[in-house]
Amino acid sequence: MTAKKNVFVIGATNRPEQLDPALCRPGRLDTLVYVPLPDESSRQGILKAQLRKTPVAADIDLAYIASKTHGFSGADLGFITQRAVKLAIKEAISLDIEKTKAREAIKKENGDEDIAMEEDADAEDPVPELTKRHFEEAMASARKSVSDVEIRRYEAFAQSMKNASGNAFFRFPEEGAAADGANGFGNAGDDEGLYD
Repeated sequence: MTAKKNVFVIGATNRPEQLDPALCRPGRLDTLVYVPLPDESSRQGILKAQLRKTPVAADIDLAYIASKTHGFSGADLGFITQRAVKLAIKEAISLDIEKTKAREAIKKENGDEDIAMEEDADAEDPVPELTKRHFEEAMASARKSVSDVEIRRYEAFAQSMKNASGNAFFRFPEEGAAADGANGFGNAGDDEGLYD
């Protein structure tokens, strides 16, 4: 006996109005979910999740960043955190290059190229954590990727799909109405004159 296997297909789009209506019929994509832009607490959660493995200075207030990023998507917030990390890495590399140049200058001053400079393998990281400066510079180039017009379009599409789905007119007949032959469908259930 073979085990029954289920296949789930999940699709995502930022152009829902271009979906073929046949794709939205029952039995195709059974559940349509509109995911709005994150609210302030969700933005804070997204920032926290994106920075969970990144050392961040104690004075960084993610709630403040979340409050200043209204209308930003998760991807927009990801740009900010990635940009801040890249800026910190770039700063660390620059400081390391300066340190290497200073070491080479000391060697030349001493006149002996073979002098072994004591290099501390456990040297302290020049940029151990993300600071306010990194986030401020990252925010300077950040922008919202979803316009207000697009948001209204998505909300209108979600509302049209909600209105198109389900049969609000369906109700089981009351006990007394069932005895009278009413079916609860209005004239839709009356097939008497259908082919006259």
